[in-house]
Amino acid sequence: MLDISKIKGIIFDYGGTIDSNGKHWAEVLWHAYQKQKVSVTKEQFREAYVYTERYLATHPVIQPEDNFYILLQKKTDLQVKYLIEKGFLTDDDKTKDYSLAISTHCYTFVKDLIDKEKSLLRILKDRYPMVLVSNFYGNVQSVLSDFGLLEYFHDIIESAVVGVRKPDPAIFGLGVESLGLPASAVVVIGDSYSKDILPASEIGCRTIWLKGQGWCDDEENATADAIISDFMELKSVFQMN
Repeated sequence: MLDISKIKGIIFDYGGTIDSNGKHWAEVLWHAYQKQKVSVTKEQFREAYVYTERYLATHPVIQPEDNFYILLQKKTDLQVKYLIEKGFLTDDDKTKDYSLAISTHCYTFVKDLIDKEKSLLRILKDRYPMVLVSNFYGNVQSVLSDFGLLEYFHDIIESAVVGVRKPDPAIFGLGVESLGLPASAVVVIGDSYSKDILPASEIGCRTIWLKGQGWCDDEENATADAIISDFMELKSVFQMN
């Protein structure tokens, strides 16, 4: 049970938490593929998704100045190219339009979602110092700036910048250090049990799990100090009247 009276600072995850309300980004993209009637199976899409994430981890495709729309275009370009090379899609004029349509759909989804969340983030920022801890590509500052989110965070801890990635608890340790608080006075809010909740709890932080549609089922008996299914439920958790 989470005792809010003992919380003095907040660490937020970004991807999958703030930008998709607990829905894994593979599921967000797959929904966009379906909306555009891309004729691939979910298994073929997931193969392209994994390939692209691994490629981006080892190639400097994403630049620090890239906003989220540019990031989406680069990711979907790589996915579609992979699907064509594997023979899952035909290389024709229609296929060339997929990347733009999927990127636009996903960007609009995120922008609309974040616009709704800002009022809640503003209240939390007025009550607590907040740090963002994220596995990202080196451009999270540009992404946050594009969505008008930079002002809400005291500090940004990004894996590509600090050289530590979740689920290593050390990245949350950097967030706690930035807040200048004991870990027991910090609550971590994230969508992944294995990458957010478990490592944060290992260093003594309190946890709020935004449990949404994941890549795969998290541990059946996994738990956290508080579990929510919608970002806006934080209003109740933090007793916002």
